[in-house]
Amino acid sequence: MTVLTNGLRVWQLLDSSAIGGIETHVVALTAGLRASGTDAQVVLLADHGAHPIHALLAERHCPVETLDGRLTTLVRALKRARPSILHTHGYKAGILGRLAGRIAGVPVVSTFHNGDDGTGLLRAYTTLDRITSRLATRVAVNTVIAGRLPGTVTVVENGVPVPGAEAVSTGGRVAFVGRLSHEKGPDTFIELARRFPDQTFEMFGDGPMRGAIEAGAGTVRMHGAVPSMDRHWREIGLLVMPSRAEGLPMAALEAMARGIPVAAFDVGALAKLTEDGRGWCVAGGDVDGLAAAIDAWSAEDERARMARRGRNRRFVQASYSVERMVVEVNAVYGRIV
Repeated sequence: MTVLTNGLRVWQLLDSSAIGGIETHVVALTAGLRASGTDAQVVLLADHGAHPIHALLAERHCPVETLDGRLTTLVRALKRARPSILHTHGYKAGILGRLAGRIAGVPVVSTFHNGDDGTGLLRAYTTLDRITSRLATRVAVNTVIAGRLPGTVTVVENGVPVPGAEAVSTGGRVAFVGRLSHEKGPDTFIELARRFPDQTFEMFGDGPMRGAIEAGAGTVRMHGAVPSMDRHWREIGLLVMPSRAEGLPMAALEAMARGIPVAAFDVGALAKLTEDGRGWCVAGGDVDGLAAAIDAWSAEDERARMARRGRNRRFVQASYSVERMVVEVNAVYGRIV
């Protein structure tokens, strides 16, 4: 049993209906905080029905509470429980959480994960999220996102658990892992798959573009949303991230922790992750360049792939472990409380 020793009680607040990068981050952070002695729990702002995050948190012995989506309910819950800190993730949890924290007298930390402004109503919410960010201590997952926020922002890059050697990939499939939405570029992945008819391409994820993507998927294997990628990574040899906007994608870190290289457009922090032979990064929108990266990966012999796997795992262990992320987040908390 984890002994919670440092006296901090932290709520990790998010509004979520499915598993994505933010949810994966929150699960890893909450479990890591509890292992470090911080009494952390997840609070879901609203009930959106059955959610795989409950099983993921239960596996890691992390408590979770679900509210009804109303600001007044969140304020009452904060006044009743009096956590040391409310830590928000995502624009809706951020906007409502910062207001509720101010009313209830609970300090707020907000992590900004997404490098995409969106369009229409989403763009309006994103703008409001940035404006109200001054009501919280701000954290960003990379320097690009930090630079778009007003005032002082602390950069804490994402971290992931690094599994043992038995979990290292030995597969040869090409995969897309992410939300099926415009900013993630699933349509570009389908275009790439058509250029490699003899290669196995697979997609993991769900989202608003799913119908259109499935209609044109051809030979691409569609898995939909999966609760966890743990049992799938071993079969994957290359992760392709044709994103139009990114922060610091958890999927890329999870793949690299298992030795899998990443081929991506140069958005967010992907150039930093893939440099020094850990993968390939090409100019945003350069589909031919991404196809050339897949060709280069396909041409590698097993010795080259084994060397890259070891290099990638060591890099994630040294720079992007959960333990490193938790130390830096606890330091942010310590400056507040």
